[in-house]
Amino acid sequence: MKKSITSFFGIDKLNTTIKREVLAGFTTFISMAYILFVNPSILGDAGMDKGAVFTATALASALGCVLMGVLAKYPIATAPSLGINAFFAYSVCIGMKIPWETALAGVFVAALLFILITVFKLREKIIDSIPADLKSAISAGIGLFIAFIGLQGGGLVAGDKSTLVTLGSLSGSTWVTIFGLIVTVILMVTNVPGAIFIGMLLSSIFGVMTGFIPMPHEIVSGIPSLAPTFGVAFKHVTDINSLQLVVVVLTFLLVTFFDTAGTLVGLAQQGGFMKNNKMPRVGKALISDSTAMLAGSIFGTSPVGAYVESSAGIAVGGRSGLTAVVTGFMFIVGMFFSPLLGVVTSQVTAPALIIVGVLMAQNMAKIEWNKLEIAIPAFLIISGMPLTYSIADGLALGFIAYPITMIAAKRGKEVPALMYVMFFVFLLFLWILNVE
Repeated sequence: MKKSITSFFGIDKLNTTIKREVLAGFTTFISMAYILFVNPSILGDAGMDKGAVFTATALASALGCVLMGVLAKYPIATAPSLGINAFFAYSVCIGMKIPWETALAGVFVAALLFILITVFKLREKIIDSIPADLKSAISAGIGLFIAFIGLQGGGLVAGDKSTLVTLGSLSGSTWVTIFGLIVTVILMVTNVPGAIFIGMLLSSIFGVMTGFIPMPHEIVSGIPSLAPTFGVAFKHVTDINSLQLVVVVLTFLLVTFFDTAGTLVGLAQQGGFMKNNKMPRVGKALISDSTAMLAGSIFGTSPVGAYVESSAGIAVGGRSGLTAVVTGFMFIVGMFFSPLLGVVTSQVTAPALIIVGVLMAQNMAKIEWNKLEIAIPAFLIISGMPLTYSIADGLALGFIAYPITMIAAKRGKEVPALMYVMFFVFLLFLWILNVE
């Protein structure tokens, strides 16, 4: 059994071990387990049954993770994407007053289109055409983005009317973040194996002991019924019969497309998977998340995509698809132990996200900063992701600037043809996002 697993996932060739891959998969799951609770809360505001969304989130995430691990053999996990779920609930359902059933049908149609362009390898060609400098910028930008998520979730930074953000209140549960950050930094600097996971474990214990994290009253609970949302998308496909709803479908498609593309490139850079500026088996990775998105719409959740929190598992040594499979298995297990997962709060995962952000930001060293035609679009990507709170928006800023700066530097012939196409696509993308 052990030999077959080692052979199938290429454990030895990747210079890793089954034990390390399992730890990485569990670390990734711990880092993104919050989506099991955040997604039902957000989609619940749109009128969806929170229990059904909880189960749909777990099933869609598990399916995507297993497909990514078995087909693409990458340590990259999938789940309903943050940001696009908020667009689903607050912009589409509440803002546009579109029933959640119709919005879910929109996700279903977008997923079908997603699979179509993946089969024709359009997504793969786009990812391969991105210049190496911009790929490094994407990885670094994602690093700053997830570090910002960690700082915000941990309470170290907070909103401010005058300056937008400011130092958070160093009190209450924020001390769980501070404790975890100090412990994790020490473990990382002293090269302790599994430092990030150990840091989260000790943070949880610290939080419970100090009373900042409540002790769960029960450990095992039943799985909520999927009936309120399952298959609803099928019944409402015919409701997509107006320009407004076509725009909604295109937005689901474009945001998920570029969000996932950016995430895959960034994680591939972090894990050292790139070869000759190309991501091997990227087509299988893309079909995995496309299929998960389609299944998710049927189960009853917003678009599924690759998760930046996979970087936590990669940081502890995850290099094979076994990492993703373990993460998927943990999502299934998580459905039975939902009360216990409540111990892993945002203050517990914050240090891991901050540290991983530091590791991914190192990719900035690979960018040719002495050439402004490269530096400007790279900087827009890096700064745009955290400042707009969107990987896709950060990509848009950089990809629009890149052809302009290269032409201005009389290097227009060096720009891949698809990058010129992406220039116009991203202009359309930004226009669609601003259509009321």
